[in-house]
Amino acid sequence: MSQLSPKGRAFFVTGTDTEVGKTFVCAALLNALNKKGLLTAGYKPIAAGCDVTEHGLRNEDALALQQHSSIELGYDEVNPIAFEAAIAPHLAAAKVMQPISKDIIRQGFNSLTQKKPDVLIVEGAGGWRLPLGVDVEGQPRYLSEFVIETNLSVILVVGMRLGCLNHGVLTAESIRNDGLKIAGWVANQIDPDMPLLDDNIESLKTLLDAPFIGTIPRLNNTLEATQYLDLAVLGI
Repeated sequence: MSQLSPKGRAFFVTGTDTEVGKTFVCAALLNALNKKGLLTAGYKPIAAGCDVTEHGLRNEDALALQQHSSIELGYDEVNPIAFEAAIAPHLAAAKVMQPISKDIIRQGFNSLTQKKPDVLIVEGAGGWRLPLGVDVEGQPRYLSEFVIETNLSVILVVGMRLGCLNHGVLTAESIRNDGLKIAGWVANQIDPDMPLLDDNIESLKTLLDAPFIGTIPRLNNTLEATQYLDLAVLGI
């Protein structure tokens, strides 16, 4: 963190599950920060489900982070570890016999901090306890270990659908048990017909006991989503 700009901060964005809108929220955060004139960078260290292009593997989510970063970044700087198969990354890695290296994840993060962004947004893959495989002693490794080692503040994206209360509470408990701070959480409406949406959000405000950044309704444009995010909650 010492290599960030004097006012620089980094956040790790995780979700209560896969497909809960982490990338949408990351892009909205980057847009909101850009509007404040801040230097921003997005980082998605691991991406599974990539298209094969003439330039190499390309992931839609990582491309979105690249597009919405105010600092010009090469694709490999945004997404150093990419797999074609749209499956759990550790399984995709085993399929192509390419173990996931935490050293590469750390190096990518450090390289971005050297560009001195005011805010660095790191997007996880899947949920909090994403497996990376096993170490030489056969012990499981997780992406959350990188977040713990780097001591990043966490932004939690709760996908608003049936079951989100349980998923939200369990994820928040796991983050805190790992010794990390939840900088804030976002309610992202992924089920347009979720009954008692407002009541569920009010319940989560009590259950999560963490700063509330905002509720994002069903939208197609991340620029529209910026108006629903309160950056002051993050101290920005």
